[in-house]
Amino acid sequence: MTAPLRLIAALGLAFAVAAPARAAIDITPVTSPGGIDAWMVEEHSIPMIALELRFEGGGSLDAEGKRGAINLMAALLEEGAGELDAQGFSIAADELAARFDFDVGPDSLAVSAQFLSENADEALELLRLALTEPSFDADAIERLRAQVLSNLASDAKDPDTIATDRYNALAFPGHPYGTPHEGTRESVAALTRDDLVAAKGRVMARDRVHVAAVGDIDAEELGTMLDDLLSGLPETGAPLPGAAESALEGGLTVVEFDTPQSVVAFGHEGIGMDHPDFFPAFVLAQILGGGGLNSRLMEEVRRERGLTYGIYAGLWTQLYADQLRGFVSTVNDRVGETVSVVRDEWQRMAEEGVTEEELERAKTYLTGAYPLRFDGNRRIANILVGMQLDDMPIDYVNTRNDKVAAVTLEDVQRVAAEVIRPGDLHFVVVGKPQGLDAGN
Repeated sequence: MTAPLRLIAALGLAFAVAAPARAAIDITPVTSPGGIDAWMVEEHSIPMIALELRFEGGGSLDAEGKRGAINLMAALLEEGAGELDAQGFSIAADELAARFDFDVGPDSLAVSAQFLSENADEALELLRLALTEPSFDADAIERLRAQVLSNLASDAKDPDTIATDRYNALAFPGHPYGTPHEGTRESVAALTRDDLVAAKGRVMARDRVHVAAVGDIDAEELGTMLDDLLSGLPETGAPLPGAAESALEGGLTVVEFDTPQSVVAFGHEGIGMDHPDFFPAFVLAQILGGGGLNSRLMEEVRRERGLTYGIYAGLWTQLYADQLRGFVSTVNDRVGETVSVVRDEWQRMAEEGVTEEELERAKTYLTGAYPLRFDGNRRIANILVGMQLDDMPIDYVNTRNDKVAAVTLEDVQRVAAEVIRPGDLHFVVVGKPQGLDAGN
């Protein structure tokens, strides 16, 4: 992805929300004449627009045997379009002070655009070309393929990536979540230009696009903009994947790897944002292993025993699977102790729940930190389009902190006994761990 232009970055930070405990944002739903739905926040004091598109399905929509095609295809979208080659496209964007980013994850293909409102027509025409008429030039394909292959080779030597990939393979066999959306060296090496053209049609379709716009724009302008921008895309794409049911059972998997520190990924099935107990579980996860030094895992694993510099656990919610997952690294000769402490804290949380003090501290942190996320047009647009992707109500931004604040001690104690399942906890250890036995 390209680096942000200084002008765009400065303007993007100018529209901030400064409420201490509430992110009060006036969101307007918009439907274009052509039927494309979007959420919009008008802010005319700054002459720029942030536009976020999400094509649902993302890398999970790769055709069978073509893993990594959507990832490589997205990297090529700004490598020439229409009559512009890669250099010409880059120069045109720079001259307009426009920034375009294209990224792929397991759940969506993300398109981000920032541009000055006075250059909106020209910037959007450039983006339209990238979305509907990408060149997929042979030289660009080989150059980007080489970059992807280099990244995959690096990932194959990275314990963090190895642990994550093995955990996902164990948890989601047969589902796209079970394999990296970047593909393998073999699958990426075999991709043809025709594969990339087909991959674009599988994921970039009007029936699965989610849109958010923030800045110097109104509803009528946005509706016209979206129809002009997306009319050249197919109406439908490939079928979306189904739910990814977790196949993990409690236990331990060791991946031998020559490194002085072992990496440990751990977790079990969790609950999603559509579950009625999500907010108690969200607060509970913050107490167990959320950010900062006050979580139980940080207290016991780092501060009390000095086993690691950091440990994290939290709700891992995606479109097709929900888990409670954590991550820690420690020197090889203390892996057994670290795993035992995590197990003990899981068991203690399930049996004893939390204290009133822990609950209030977690709620204060979560409600105080939330408004700080809304510190620029692009971040606001990113949050709004993510809400759509997760099927949240349009008033979520303005009610989220109230829902966190409403969580009671009784709620958390009840949910702790249901969500925290020590017997289902599975550990994937990458390294040369010591101290692991049947009890771990």
